[in-house]
Amino acid sequence: MLTIGLLLTLFNTSLGVGASVRVPFTGSNITLAGAVGKKEKVAASLPGYVQDKVGSNQNFIDQTSTLTIWVAEGIVVLVVGHQEGAPAIDLHLEAR
Repeated sequence: MLTIGLLLTLFNTSLGVGASVRVPFTGSNITLAGAVGKKEKVAASLPGYVQDKVGSNQNFIDQTSTLTIWVAEGIVVLVVGHQEGAPAIDLHLEAR
């Protein structure tokens, strides 16, 4: 995947994908999101409701993995807990 990220940096681009589902009868969501591409743009291509959760520990589960090679970066975020602004069901695809 990071090879794709290195190629995307040639085009000054990042790609993000994410999925989120509300836990029934709660205000919490389960979200899995990932992004790869140019280091400065990767976090912005994640869904808005998990951008602040990268590297945090504020929920029941906050798991973030990042890998940076030169100008490319890959981020994977798994969050189980309250996420401000997260819809009941969401599929997020974005290219920046």
